[in-house]
Amino acid sequence: MKKSHLAAALFLSAAVFTVSRLFSEPQKPQSEEYYGKIAQRVAAILPRYHVLERQLDDEVSRMAWTNLVTYYDFDHSVFLESDLERLAAHELTIDDELKAGDISFGYEIYDLYCKRLRERVDFATNLLATAKWDFSVDETYRIKRKDAPWPKTREEAEEHWRRRIKNEVLAQTLSRELDAEKKAERDAKRKPGKDDSKADDEEKPGDSDEEFDDKSLTPEQNLIKKYRQYYIALTEPDGENVLQSYMSAVCRAYDPHTDYMSPMTKEDFDMDMNLTLCGVGAVLSMDDGALKIAEIMPGGPMDLDGRIKEGDKIVGVKQADGPMEDIMWRPMKKTIHKIRGKKGTRVTLEIMPRSDPTGTTRKLIELVRDEIKLEEQATTGHVERVSMDGFDRKVGYVYLPSFYGSMDKSPGDEGYLSCAADVAAYIADFNAQDVDGMVLDLRGDGGGSLREAVRLSSLFVSSGPVVLIRDLQRTVPLQIQRGNPVAFRKPLVVLIDRASASASEIVAGHLKDVGRAVVLGDVRTHGKGTVQTVMRLGPEKYGSMKITTARFYRVNGSSTQVEGVESDIHLPSYLDSLDIGEDKLPNALPFTKVTPFRYRQSWNMSQYVPQLAELSKKRTEADPAFVKHVANVAASRAVYDREVVPLEREARKRMMKADRALSDVSDDEEDDDDKPKRRRGRRRNKAKKSNDLVLDEAYRVLADLIRLNGGAELPPAAVDWYNSLLGF
Repeated sequence: MKKSHLAAALFLSAAVFTVSRLFSEPQKPQSEEYYGKIAQRVAAILPRYHVLERQLDDEVSRMAWTNLVTYYDFDHSVFLESDLERLAAHELTIDDELKAGDISFGYEIYDLYCKRLRERVDFATNLLATAKWDFSVDETYRIKRKDAPWPKTREEAEEHWRRRIKNEVLAQTLSRELDAEKKAERDAKRKPGKDDSKADDEEKPGDSDEEFDDKSLTPEQNLIKKYRQYYIALTEPDGENVLQSYMSAVCRAYDPHTDYMSPMTKEDFDMDMNLTLCGVGAVLSMDDGALKIAEIMPGGPMDLDGRIKEGDKIVGVKQADGPMEDIMWRPMKKTIHKIRGKKGTRVTLEIMPRSDPTGTTRKLIELVRDEIKLEEQATTGHVERVSMDGFDRKVGYVYLPSFYGSMDKSPGDEGYLSCAADVAAYIADFNAQDVDGMVLDLRGDGGGSLREAVRLSSLFVSSGPVVLIRDLQRTVPLQIQRGNPVAFRKPLVVLIDRASASASEIVAGHLKDVGRAVVLGDVRTHGKGTVQTVMRLGPEKYGSMKITTARFYRVNGSSTQVEGVESDIHLPSYLDSLDIGEDKLPNALPFTKVTPFRYRQSWNMSQYVPQLAELSKKRTEADPAFVKHVANVAASRAVYDREVVPLEREARKRMMKADRALSDVSDDEEDDDDKPKRRRGRRRNKAKKSNDLVLDEAYRVLADLIRLNGGAELPPAAVDWYNSLLGF
């Protein structure tokens, strides 16, 4: 996940900066009286409804304690060893405290964290204002600290932070230097008379290693700005957030996907599932303490009004007839929720225009909130032509970023949303254009609605079980009803990667198991094989729980939990080189099996896998671009596994040059999965990227499949007859 822009205009002198000059004393977060009731309800629900049926006991308390400490100090750089000894008094008592409605430990650890973080940031900012760096010294910085011991003393903690700050100053200094060298190389290659104003000759956003790098300031000034925002964001005096963190730590002691959702968190969850929000239609980022308009969504209130431009900054928010609230240096998430609101309500924004860099000009603009469709997170597709071995194939391509669907609406209702229905619309177009086959791209799809997963599979299979659900009492198949009209009957390949999870794994596993599709991509998918149910805890202000109530299994009886779905043909992406997946998450449930359900092969795509794999292997091994891609994936693994970095200038510069070259290649080859989903959606919505090597090979594998099966279609009569014998 990339860092947001961090920011405040600060002019440094040679004086030592103290915390009192940089930060105001944070207010104590307030605990509401009903928070204790929330804790009691969470403590009662977990043992009763979680699929493990496990009592909230001392062992769960120990795991919750670890989760909470890790949440606040994941890289062991804020707390001292003595702090952990002090906090250990609650290690085996959290279960009893929650049952009694006592949530004081959540606030105790938060207060201690704020105190220690203030000390660390105070040290860092003072160091940045006064230090004279010597980058000729042969020393290193440990960048991975989650398994490092906590510092024993304040001096030991400050030594870590000294190296941390030195590392960041060096990285930003060298990043600017490498940017300048890259620009000089471009200038040297520029042909005489070429227009210097061309956009492709300018430094592109993101060329720098640090997204918060404001080139108008020194690296030290930039880092002081960064740490100011860092401190403010992490010490937000919000009792609801403290409760959220504490209850989530307890819930995730059962498994990584069980969670407490405060009202604000629940609102975000609903928005993601429905692909809608109600607001003014802007993508925002933090910049100099204000909210910068990074992007204006087409068709939204801000776009239709026209008075606010990208690059303008929001410094105040006013609700209807209420007072104007100053939002400078306020937590970004909470401020965004103030800008959102019910459809038809009014909000006034105090705007600092981009045209006035002094920041003295302000204007008030009233907007009427409206529902905004997050179209770029929706399904996209197109028809592609694949020429190979003297044949010209026309194939369909669909990219599904998530299994979204309306939770509270039915087909025909206004605003009803269904990813399966959206895919069906593209399939109708493919059929009208008489395509020969189809690629279903589930890369990066983290899942969503189980109902939509079954509906999606029903577009390709006539009947039979899709997935088996095992809850506390029984195992139940979710089936496609007999007589289902199959929407697409041509050969199908499914693209997956290590980020394909949950509903993606249901669909990929089902289509593979019944012989309907060939699965291509990373070694295996993410490995999430559990089902969550959302339960309200009482009045709306109490929030909700997302609790794991069941496991799902493929029709062959194997869970996707931990092991995921293996690809038939391995086409590695850069995610394949990373340690990501369900098995890397704390407290993940283990892999299990159940008795396979009765099912028949719907088609014979699996019989072509050996031939397809051999053809693909010969092709990719003879393709210099793909050979280089595989080598770069391996090199990325080495970078990912790196534990320390040098703080000696020349050694670090050589490392950064090599890392940049590798990063440039990976950015060129495929979509950057570190980008927000909205960007990925937009990029996949365009015509096929010629440098998406994995997708290129997927098209070729599909062309081979079409050739090998002779252009045949799914035989409806035979399949329906076999299934009818089984009672489907």
